[in-house]
Amino acid sequence: MTIIVLNTLLKPLIEPHLPDWAEVRWYKTKDEAFALAPEAEIGWFDMHSKDDMARVFGLATKLKWLNSVYAGVDAFPLDLLAERGVVLTNGAGINAVPIAEYVVMLMLSHAKNYREVVRAQERREWLKDSPGKRELFGSRALILGYGAIGQEVEKRLAGFQMEVSKVRRSPGPGVLGPDEWRARLGEFDWIVIAVPATPETEGMIGAAELAAMHSEAVLVNVARGTVIDQQALTAALDAGQIGGALLDVTTPEPLPADDPLWALDNAQVTMHLSGKAQDRMFARSAKRFLENLERYGRGEPLEPQVDYVRGY
Repeated sequence: MTIIVLNTLLKPLIEPHLPDWAEVRWYKTKDEAFALAPEAEIGWFDMHSKDDMARVFGLATKLKWLNSVYAGVDAFPLDLLAERGVVLTNGAGINAVPIAEYVVMLMLSHAKNYREVVRAQERREWLKDSPGKRELFGSRALILGYGAIGQEVEKRLAGFQMEVSKVRRSPGPGVLGPDEWRARLGEFDWIVIAVPATPETEGMIGAAELAAMHSEAVLVNVARGTVIDQQALTAALDAGQIGGALLDVTTPEPLPADDPLWALDNAQVTMHLSGKAQDRMFARSAKRFLENLERYGRGEPLEPQVDYVRGY
């Protein structure tokens, strides 16, 4: 019998569909998860604290497959999991649709200066003109990171007849290679960042990249705060060097109340809400888990597997 350890919140979504070769041990609290972890061959231990995550994986010595709803794996002890030969499947793509919708919302909000419309309503003031007149139509966007999120963003921007370029390792139409995009930054009106958080991507947008953008360019970050040099970005925004920054992620999170980003009119901070702006995350995750469970039972590869060398 294969022992699976899961959060009881998933029970109604998963229990009716379990195969007869699997036995689930359900946990409600992290202490129950710690107690059950040593029994798990398959586990799904998503916790808010990195220390708790490290502890549960330290205890789960029989683990062969670890599942997570999180797309980012920076909270996981990847070296330990790799050493033990544990297969890690993450939540890559689970939140791609709502995050892509959030990207478009942020871009439209900035283009039309919709915040001023909302403020006018709160003042009960009837505006006689639009505070923002920018159009997405015909503008140029660069997508840094062409995974599930980047692909969903491209689909939606195509509806605005935008010219979209993307960065990826494999060549193709509208594709820039990893060594080409920096020299072309000044060509784009929108730079959308959807890369995974790895040592390679940390600080990939710094003072030099910001200086290369044109004065109306807008940066949209739905990746991780660490991919941008936040101090350099704040300085660039404060000086009006670029048009704006739409930040669903920051460093640190939560962003301290005294951080200057909060007060900048050309910055929007949306508190890492893009992936949470939905009601289907657990249903999608449970469906993927059950599909992988069938593959596990047949001895087939699981999807999507985290590459421990690349870190995503």
